[in-house]
Amino acid sequence: MRILKPFLIVICLTVCNFGYSQKVYTEKDIQIIPKPTQLLINTGVFEFSADTKFVATTDFQKEISNALINKFEKAAGFRPQLSVSVPQSNFIQFRVDQNLEKEAYILAVNSKNITITAKGNAGFIYALESIRQLLPVVIESNIVLPNQKWQIPNVAINDKPRFQWRGLMLDLSRHFFDKNYVIETIDRLAMHKMNVLHLHLVDDQGWRIQIKKYPKLTEVGAWRVDQENLAWNARLTTNPDEKGTYGGFLTQEELKEIVKYAAAKNIEIIPEIEMPAHVSSAIASYPELACFDQRIGVPSGGLWPITDIYCAGKETTFEFLQNVIDEVITIFPSRYIHIGGDEATKTNWEKCPHCQKRMKDNGLKNTHELQSYFVKRMEKYINSKGKKIIGWDEILEGGLAPDATVMSWRGTQGGIEAAKQGHDVIMTPESPCYFNFYQGPQNEEPVAFDAYNPLNEVYKFDPVVPGMTPEEAKHVLGAQANLWAEHLPGPKDSEYMIFPRLAALSEVLWSTKESRNWNDFTPRLISLLQRYNYLGINYAKSAYLVTTSSTADLTKKQINVTLKNEFPNPDIRYVLGDKNIEHNPIKYTSPIGFTATTILKASLFQDDKPVGKTFTDTIIFHKAFAHKVKYLTPFNQNYKGDANTMVNTIRGSKNFHDGQWQAWLVNDMELVIDLEKQESIQEISVGTLESQGAGVNYPTQIKVLVSKDGLTYKEVGKITRPYAPNVNSELKDFKISFEKTNARFVKVIACNLKKSPKGESSWLFVDEVLVN
Repeated sequence: MRILKPFLIVICLTVCNFGYSQKVYTEKDIQIIPKPTQLLINTGVFEFSADTKFVATTDFQKEISNALINKFEKAAGFRPQLSVSVPQSNFIQFRVDQNLEKEAYILAVNSKNITITAKGNAGFIYALESIRQLLPVVIESNIVLPNQKWQIPNVAINDKPRFQWRGLMLDLSRHFFDKNYVIETIDRLAMHKMNVLHLHLVDDQGWRIQIKKYPKLTEVGAWRVDQENLAWNARLTTNPDEKGTYGGFLTQEELKEIVKYAAAKNIEIIPEIEMPAHVSSAIASYPELACFDQRIGVPSGGLWPITDIYCAGKETTFEFLQNVIDEVITIFPSRYIHIGGDEATKTNWEKCPHCQKRMKDNGLKNTHELQSYFVKRMEKYINSKGKKIIGWDEILEGGLAPDATVMSWRGTQGGIEAAKQGHDVIMTPESPCYFNFYQGPQNEEPVAFDAYNPLNEVYKFDPVVPGMTPEEAKHVLGAQANLWAEHLPGPKDSEYMIFPRLAALSEVLWSTKESRNWNDFTPRLISLLQRYNYLGINYAKSAYLVTTSSTADLTKKQINVTLKNEFPNPDIRYVLGDKNIEHNPIKYTSPIGFTATTILKASLFQDDKPVGKTFTDTIIFHKAFAHKVKYLTPFNQNYKGDANTMVNTIRGSKNFHDGQWQAWLVNDMELVIDLEKQESIQEISVGTLESQGAGVNYPTQIKVLVSKDGLTYKEVGKITRPYAPNVNSELKDFKISFEKTNARFVKVIACNLKKSPKGESSWLFVDEVLVN
């Protein structure tokens, strides 16, 4: 037998052990979001252990090192140490290079050490966040996980953000969120390499910042009458003499703590102090701020139009706002103060003698120019304090303040116009940057604002609008997501709307446009969602949901159902009837045709397993399918469906703009279905929607009458129900059963609520009348 020389044995063992213990990394293994600018994978790995040293020479380097060290202690059971001297190997070192851009970093990993090079603290933070995402997802665990290799690939990363403004706005006014949730959000922004947190501290429904000179702002303005049992836009006008009990505010000390914590994460806190509108909470506290000293209560819910606004004619208004700003700037060292400036209904200004005098004295032609005067005057004062203003794009009306930055929310046109005028712009168009919009099918989602911004649309967004000149594009600072909180009573509700859409936006704002690719992003997202699981983030799984669209072929009496999903080339599988989705599902390739009542179940599959919630629907064929309908009361032309909406078996969703609903405003629904021959029938179901916030209410009564000749009808059933408050959006089939009877004609009368308790006209929505 041939004997190997000792040194060959050593080499052989080394190679074998190397192959056994070290994973060979490929580009698919790099799961960093947002995607780095440049990345090169080299052979080998760096492995963290209890002997690993973080070489930190400043207090800040020690602080950010400890954040990662603490994660190792919790998940790995060992604690790497801080060091001021550089060992021979197994260390992480920070180096300063003043030639790099502020937030850029260079990450060099080899088997002996890791070097992070940056201009300063921002780059060091982002490099450590990249290391965190190179580590196994279980680094986020709060319990020790044995038998885990804590290694990362040897890589060279050269990275920097595309845009300087990468933000999120939290609305603390519509529902109050405390200091702890704001701090949690800051951690998560840093994880996604975002650098701005815009706090919406003032609005009609609550004043959330302590102002010591004006204590009533938080004694009165921070609290509203509790009507949380009603839908947001169905809430009643508040009596100013009724004490509010629902709300809260942040003290100046709490806000200073938040600002300090954010600064350590390279996050700038931008306060928003609304003016001249969205200030009912201030006027409820100090009525003299309004044109006519009117006493109002803090609104408990939706308010439109917004007519109770600051008086632009009284000097005391500006004295008040200047005093407020003086206290705000002692809390927030930010470059900017956001002053709102949106949605001011100026009808009171048109009648107010103080405002009319101001317009005459200053040669102002209309109230738009008066608002411009208001904004410019406040900008001048804020500039005198060394700050710049940001306003929503309405501040363009009547002439833009000289040094103002525009936050463009009504699409991108306001931002384009401001950039043309040489002003800086932050793009935040409703579509796709409003995260209070639905992100999945409404039937499967919690109540949100009635519009749609799914994950893939967020990823498609680009702040630089096609057609902008290079000079105009330079004025685009970046973009941000806005999360308005009308429908978000708690932190978990807020998280659900933010994540994972924030991950998509982070890549939009950090990564180069050329490197962004939806097919590349989605596999990396799966890894990030696993991190969310360990971190306890209540993220939305909406992107996994299977959605459908249906068409009716009335000639063939067939329904064709199309299945789809947000992910590229989705592996969708389905079963029919009562079968389990995991038992021999059929791969979806083309629309499915149905000619009889059938249960459909479908799911997205990954690795041959269903992921996300299984879609389940019952396609119901009934005796009225494809027959003629005669409307005795016409439906509203804004919601008219099509000629066969009531009898096409295709059901409407909670999205009442989906084309499957017919609606009546104030009027009752009265229609007749001609079955074309006598049928034996015993039950009628009327499919309805209730969304009280949108003014849509269930019927108060439904009557069914039948006839053999279309002339003489007899009543066979009736149900009556009283109005009941309902905070949710819901679908309901009202069933009227009766003894079997032969009839050709079926008349259905559904009674409209007419007027809501708020005094507004009521809608009645119906999607199908099922006859059995």
